[in-house]
Amino acid sequence: MTSLPAAVLWDMDGTLVDTEPYWIASERSLVARYGGEWPDHHAHHLVGFDLLDAGAYIAEHGPVPLTPAEIVDDLLDGVTARVHDEIPWRPGARELLAELVGHGVPCALVTMSWRRVAAAVVDALPPGSFTTVVCGDDVTHGKPHPEPYLTAAHRLGVAVGECVAIEDSPTGARSAVAAGCRTLGVPNVAAIPDDVGAHLIGSLDGVRAHDLMALTT
Repeated sequence: MTSLPAAVLWDMDGTLVDTEPYWIASERSLVARYGGEWPDHHAHHLVGFDLLDAGAYIAEHGPVPLTPAEIVDDLLDGVTARVHDEIPWRPGARELLAELVGHGVPCALVTMSWRRVAAAVVDALPPGSFTTVVCGDDVTHGKPHPEPYLTAAHRLGVAVGECVAIEDSPTGARSAVAAGCRTLGVPNVAAIPDDVGAHLIGSLDGVRAHDLMALTT
């Protein structure tokens, strides 16, 4: 039987939960309040971004006359409200997470969402699903910088090269690959180019814990 990874590092938006439409809806609502439109090419460009970087982009391209921090607060309000109403889980994600926990594989959530959004998702899972949670407001450099994934591996006390990261966006996949993770890409809203260095599959549905090392080889 194939060995298990030392740890699995999960992206959240678009990977564990299908919340990218919530972010896009919140962006469009904000831009519309200031008389603008938010086309798909702008929305998709921001998938996986550090939130303050996304706020700066929205301020420029909306345009929206708010600071990046004010924009982030507005988006967080919108997404958190939607998550509390309904959490749209990605196919196969909860099942794989539960199996990994059952095998004793530590899992970390590595998300550019800030803690109040991540907490709403984590609280809906069985206790102990994640050993640690690294959020966008925990790090100095967000994705695509490697810091979020390096931070998660350090907190878990494992070698980053022995971890499997699961990502849905090119920005997130670049972060995981740059950190040295074995990276499984499951594209959702935005395509992950072949040259990013992630191993691509269409869905986590049916993926088992013992498949991860083989899928990222």
